[in-house]
Parts: sequence; C-alpha cells; structure tokens
Amino acid sequence: MTLPLPLRLAGAPGSPYTRKMRALLRFRRIPHQIMQMGGTEVQDLPRARPPLAPTFYLPGEDGELTAVTDSTPLIRRFEKEWPERSVIPTDPVHAFLNDLIEDYGDEWLTKCMFHYRWYYEDDATKARNILPFWRDTSRSDEEIAPMQKMIGDHQIERLRVVGSNDVTAPLIEDSYIRFLNVFDAHLQQSRFLFGERPASSDFALMGQLTCLALFDPTPAAITLRESARAYAWTEYAEELSGMEIDEDQWLTVDAMPGTFREILCEVGRTYVPAMLANAAAIAAGDSQVETKIDGKAWVQNPFPYQKKCLGWVQDSHAALSPSARDRVDGILKGTGCEALFA
Repeated sequence: MTLPLPLRLAGAPGSPYTRKMRALLRFRRIPHQIMQMGGTEVQDLPRARPPLAPTFYLPGEDGELTAVTDSTPLIRRFEKEWPERSVIPTDPVHAFLNDLIEDYGDEWLTKCMFHYRWYYEDDATKARNILPFWRDTSRSDEEIAPMQKMIGDHQIERLRVVGSNDVTAPLIEDSYIRFLNVFDAHLQQSRFLFGERPASSDFALMGQLTCLALFDPTPAAITLRESARAYAWTEYAEELSGMEIDEDQWLTVDAMPGTFREILCEVGRTYVPAMLANAAAIAAGDSQVETKIDGKAWVQNPFPYQKKCLGWVQDSHAALSPSARDRVDGILKGTGCEALFA
C-alpha cells in the first residue's frame, strides 16, 4: 500500500503525541499536512473513536479512508511504505529495545507529563487558559471561558486514569528526576539513544519532554535544574529535517555505553511493574490497580489500552529469532525489564 501524500493529520500543539509524530515526519522527510484537531478542515473527515491527537487519515484494508491514532503502529506502517531515513535500528536486538523504550515514553513518561500538567494548580491554570486558544485565537474572553473550564475539569478528572493522585505523586515525581539524570548521562555519551541518529524511541521521549521541559512550569523548572542538556536536546530534536544520516551512525550492541543500561534499569523500576499490575487487574476483573512500585504504593484505575501496549511489546519479544532473543534477555537481565517476559 502506498502512503497518500501529503499525509494528513489532525493534532494539537499541547499533545505530546502530536509533537512526537510531527518531529518524526520532519526527520523522515515525509510530506505532511497538519490540521488543528476539531478545526473546520477536519469536519468532513472520518472521526476516530475516541477522538485523540494526532489522528491520521489513511486508507484502510478496504481502501476506504479511516481515522487512525496509535502512534507506534503508525510508525511501523510508515516504515514499510516510506523506507528512507528509517527510525528503527537495523540490529534486531536494538530494534526490540527501541520498541521497549518507545513504549516507556508513551505509557510511563506520559504519566509524569499528565501529572505535572493537571495536579498542580499553576500548571493546570496555564494549560486550561492556553489550550483552547490553540484551536481559535479569535474567540473573545467571554466565549473562551466555558471551554477553559470544561477542558480543565475534564483533564483533572482523568488524573485517576493515568494514576496521578496524592498517594502516587511522590513516586511519579521521583521517577521523572531519575529519568532526567540517567538520560542526561547518556546524552553525554551519545547524541541519541542508539547512536548519532534518532530512533522512534527518541521521538517518544522528546514528545513528552516538549510538555515537561518546554511548556508546563513545574516540570520545566525541574528540567532546567536537573538537566539543561535534556532541555536543549528536546528543542533540537523537534526539527531534524536537515540532518544527514548514514547506517554507520547506529551504535553496535557491543559499543553501547553503560549509561544505556541505566535507562533500562529505570524502565524496569517503574514502567514494568505498572504495566504488569495493570494487565493483572484487568485480567482479574478488578476495579482498581493496587501494587508496589519502587517500594511505594501505586493505585490507579485499570487502563485497558496499556494492556494492549504490553501485548505489543511482548509480541515483539516473541517475534525475535532465538539468537536475538538470547542477546536481548542477556542485556535485560538484572534491569527489572526481564519480568515482562517471565
């Protein structure tokens, strides 16, 4: 199937996934057209269920135009239909580890993003005031006020879905600081996660950091305090269309610095127990996820979509050749990530 170019997507500047996909399309030099989510340009296009940003409009298996939202499967589809400037490492071991870290960014680091944006009043006030204007700056203050209240109320109510509450707040915030520290250390050794060119996992981290480092005041101050390097990297990684690349820019497995293992240990410390506990709660029909993460209590509502994401990561591991799987398992041993495949 050939990609319909330019790709059309509806997004929003405040969406980390919109920023993830926009930066990826820029780097890959895939022609694209970005429309405002909910704007007049998309009124006659198919609607995603639920409506999420970004939404791509692509032909389905029957050739009919469909609305598609899951960023990770979309990236893999684009790889097949637009092979130039790939964001999947060529070594199957690193390709799998890229899958794992991409999902960490999409499904754990996003908890940090959503927590900071809507848990703290200063952050929530900034977000609720600005987000509606991204759709239409011509609305009067009187017209925009109900939208500002509606968006704030709706998003704050959703904190329970991502697991942000008074019990989990310290855990989430500690995890963000640790992530910044291990990521900063790795950036001192390598421009991107897997070498001198970006992988899809880089864009997943960058998407969340466009909010955490660049927009929301509380985590932005933390980011500047802990890692000016990560702040600068985020702004740099949003526009890589001019970057020239070659295959030698992927690091080999044996050449990976020790800082990469520290990132995997952070993934195993937080993302892994959260994903496993969520899946177990859904399988058991429980109304609440309750577990320990990093020795601290974790409580949230079950999140069926994250069970689906866990299945993708486990399927990716199962699809490895026996020799590649042995190499992956050796790298993951002792990081906590191996529990995903026990």
